[in-house]
Amino acid sequence: LLEAELARSPLDRALLGHFAELVLTEGGGPVVDAGCGPGRITGHLRSLGLDVSGVDLSPGMVAEARLRHPDIDFRVGALTALDGGDESLAGVVAWYSVIHTPPEDLPAVFAELHRVIRPDGLLLLAFQAGGFSVRHEQAYGHTVTFDAHRHDPDSVTAQLADAGLRVTVRTERAPQEFERTPQAFLLARRT
Repeated sequence: LLEAELARSPLDRALLGHFAELVLTEGGGPVVDAGCGPGRITGHLRSLGLDVSGVDLSPGMVAEARLRHPDIDFRVGALTALDGGDESLAGVVAWYSVIHTPPEDLPAVFAELHRVIRPDGLLLLAFQAGGFSVRHEQAYGHTVTFDAHRHDPDSVTAQLADAGLRVTVRTERAPQEFERTPQAFLLARRT
């Protein structure tokens, strides 16, 4: 299902392509897919020529990602405690991973992303826009319980700036037929 969503989302593919092109034309370097889940975006970024690895909090998701993409390094980790030294990454993609982060915890996530991204490096952030949270009891045909946080794009932009990440591209799109909320995308540079 998730693989099909990217295929049906030309704007999403264009933004990921733009991110990849910027990283590659600005000297390349390692990129992390933070909150990679089963590696769908990580694999796409690799196909675009990036030196990419993935990190996810769920050991089960990391195991699935390793099965799907055995040639990519995947590790268990949190958005607030990423492996890697200070200023060691050309960029980070956080593709819908912050929807699992309550609004009050976003500053800690953004501070950690700032720490690992090199000066003038890139962050591509995708999330469901809104400003409210929803509790899910079922997702993708499985019984699970989790809260999904729809973040306000203005608030996220301000929090990124506070963390030293300047938004250079901001776009939102209406929900597609398989989505319920508007989607927001922010490309930021580390200052």
